Amino acid sequence: MNRIAPALQVEHLGVRYREVTALVDTSLTLEPGRVCGLVGMNGSGKSTLFKSIMGVVRPDTGSIRIFGGPPEKARKDAAVSYVPQSETVDWTFPISVREVVMMGRYGTQNWMRTPRARDRDAVAAALARVELTELADRQIGQLSGGQRKRAFVARAIAQEASLLLLDEPFAGVDKRTEATITRLLRELTSAGASVLISTHDLRALPDLCDEAILLHQRVLMHGTPREVLRPENLALAFGIDPLQSIDSEGH
Repeated sequence: MNRIAPALQVEHLGVRYREVTALVDTSLTLEPGRVCGLVGMNGSGKSTLFKSIMGVVRPDTGSIRIFGGPPEKARKDAAVSYVPQSETVDWTFPISVREVVMMGRYGTQNWMRTPRARDRDAVAAALARVELTELADRQIGQLSGGQRKRAFVARAIAQEASLLLLDEPFAGVDKRTEATITRLLRELTSAGASVLISTHDLRALPDLCDEAILLHQRVLMHGTPREVLRPENLALAFGIDPLQSIDSEGH
């Protein structure tokens, strides 16, 4: 893996679901050690972009490079980790929080996935960082929404990935979880990791991210959070200024 190359480079990506166009000529670059916010309304292509990077969706056009190499190699080497939206997870599956976090170590284990001492240590450390040690043996579906999010962030931490993709990690979570995840992302990027995170929490964007991307089937703008949050720029993707809408509702 080339640490000098961009953490993520997407060029002219296009994705269609039958008659529906999800992404058109989408290009972006994320350098190491940066938190990049992905902003756009529902259906703008944010989740499709994540799924394309993770190989869940096959793009019709364009290319993706992770640290200068093919995404297949990055995924095989556990260099990239994905925290999906909550609604994509089967919370009834009989698996404990500890076992969920241990999944982050699968890329370094043998074909039998037998945990070694360093795997168990990495999992324990990750659980401690998200404050879930006492709930490690609980079934994942028994956790609150915020605790579930923290469990999947712990999985990414245990994986020791250099590129983290987080799809709406703050949706429906408590303030403690939001603060914990924000702190951890800053710690990880300070150590050299890169983060691409989609979020609807526009007010938190300047404190959370180093840069931001405005997406509506294609990249409309890529700049600092304050540049992206200008009303005239948000209007390109939302048709209105979401921040003004929040104010008018008295929130």
